Amino acid sequence: MPEIRCPLEEAAERHGYRPAFVSGARAVSYAEFHQRVARVTAALRRAGCNPGERVAILAPNSPDYLVWLLAVLRLGAVCCPMNTRLPYRTVADLLRRVDCRTLVVGESEPQGSTGTAGDTPIMQDHDLRVIRGNDLDVAGDGDPTAPDARPAVDAQGSTMPLDRPATIVFTSGSTGAPKAVLHSYGNHYYNALGCNRNLPLATGDRWLLDLPLYHVGGLGILFRSLLAGSTVVLPDRGEALDGVLSRYEVTHLSVVVTQLHRLLQQPDAVRYPALRYIVLGGSPVPLKLLERAGARGLPVFASYGCTEMASQVATTGPESTTAQRLTSGKLLPHRKLRIGEGGEIQLAGETLFMGYVDGDDVRRPVTEDGWFTTGDLGRVDEDGYLTVIGRRDNRFFSGGETIHPEEIERALTDHEGVDQAVVVPIPDEEFGQRCVAFVQPRGGCPDGPALAAWLGQTLPRYKVPDAFYQWPDTDPNTFKIDRARFRRLAVDGPKAPLGPRAQAAPEGIP
Repeated sequence: MPEIRCPLEEAAERHGYRPAFVSGARAVSYAEFHQRVARVTAALRRAGCNPGERVAILAPNSPDYLVWLLAVLRLGAVCCPMNTRLPYRTVADLLRRVDCRTLVVGESEPQGSTGTAGDTPIMQDHDLRVIRGNDLDVAGDGDPTAPDARPAVDAQGSTMPLDRPATIVFTSGSTGAPKAVLHSYGNHYYNALGCNRNLPLATGDRWLLDLPLYHVGGLGILFRSLLAGSTVVLPDRGEALDGVLSRYEVTHLSVVVTQLHRLLQQPDAVRYPALRYIVLGGSPVPLKLLERAGARGLPVFASYGCTEMASQVATTGPESTTAQRLTSGKLLPHRKLRIGEGGEIQLAGETLFMGYVDGDDVRRPVTEDGWFTTGDLGRVDEDGYLTVIGRRDNRFFSGGETIHPEEIERALTDHEGVDQAVVVPIPDEEFGQRCVAFVQPRGGCPDGPALAAWLGQTLPRYKVPDAFYQWPDTDPNTFKIDRARFRRLAVDGPKAPLGPRAQAAPEGIP
C-alpha cells in the first residue's frame, strides 16, 4: 500500500527550530511540536486508546488542540473534531452514530444541563470515555522513538499508509442531518499538495487558522502547513481579524464570504503588506465583493470545495486574469471534475472521501464509474475555469419557472448599497412558491421598491422578490449562511420589511 513518512516527523527533522505555530507571544518550534505530540501519543495509549478506534475532540482552536489532533493520528486512531457550538444532546448523538467512545475535552469539566456542549455534563455519559486534554501533555522525555510514542503502523514507526482512515468531519447539516464524512490520510495529503502547488506556501510563511478545526477548511490549513514547513497562526480569543493580520504578519488567509465582508468594513487606509493570498470559499461568491476586494488591493482567490473532497477542489491562481478571478477557479492537481446530467458538478480523484459513516458501516455514494455527485450546479469554460451556479436543492419552482436563489443574490450584491443577500422561497397559493430577500445594507438602507425596480432591469419579473427584509442579527462566529434559518424567518419569524415590490407583474407571470 502507498505510504508517506509522518509529516510532522519529517518537518521536525527538516525545519527543526523554525516555528510550527505561534499563539499570543509564544512560538513553538517543529522540534518541540514533535516532542509534545510524542508525549501525548504515549499518554493516549496509556489511557486505553488503541489504533483504529475513533477519538473525538471537543474544544476551541488552541495550540493544545493541534497537539491532541496529531497525537490521535500518530497513534493510528481516527480523529473526530466536534462542533463546540452544538447542543450537548446533538454532540452525544453524533458520537454514538459513528461509534466513537472516547472524547478529549479542553480546559475544565463541562457544567450544567442545558446550552451548548461547552457547558453541559459530558462527564455523565457513561458510554463515553472522557479524557481531559490537560491530563495528556504530561512531563516526560518526549522521545518520539519510544515504543509507546510510535505510530502503530509498521516496524519503522515513521510511515503512514495513505489509505488508512484519519478523520471524521461532520457536514454543517444546513439542509438536513449532518453527515459523517470519513477521510483517509491520502485525502488530506493530496489535497494539501494540490493547494500548495497552486498558491505557493513555504518556510517562513504564516497561515492564519481562523476557521475552526471541526471544519474541513481548518484541517486543510494544518496539513498544508505541515507539508510546507510553514507556520500556523492561532490568535488569542477575541482578537479582531484586522489586528491579527498585522500583529502576526500573516501571509496566507482562508475566509468565507462573511469574514471577507467584515474585513472590508475596515477603513480603506488599513493595509496588510505581508498578506499575499486570501482564499475565499464556503458559498457562491458575489462578484461585487470580489471587485471591492480587488479595489482595496486585497489578494483574493476564489475557490470551490466541499467536505467530501477534503476542502478545495478548484481555486483561482496568481496566473488567473481579472475575468478568471471572478470564477470559482481552475481544477487543482489530484482532483477530477466533470459536469453531469442537468449541469450537476461531479467529482473524483485522490482527495475523494472514503464514505459516510454510520456505526461500523461506511457508505461511499458514487456513480458506477466512480464519480461523486455533489448537488451543485455549474459550468466549465474553454480555459477550464469553473463557475458555480448554485445548489440543486436550493432551487425551487414558481409558476412553472425555475428559480436559482444564488442568481438573484449575486444580482442584489451588484447594487452599491447591498453587502449581502439571501433569497428564500415562501408558500404562495397562486404560484406554489415565491421568493423573498433578506438584505444586509452597506452605508444606508436601500429602499425595497427601489431594489425591486433595479433588479427588474436585469432579471425577469418572476425572479424579482415579492418582499425585502432587513438582515437579522447573526452570531459573529457564524461563518456559513444557514438557509434553513432564513426560510423559517421568512415564513413565520420576526422580520422587518424594507418595502413591497415596485410594480405588479404582468398577467400570468408571478
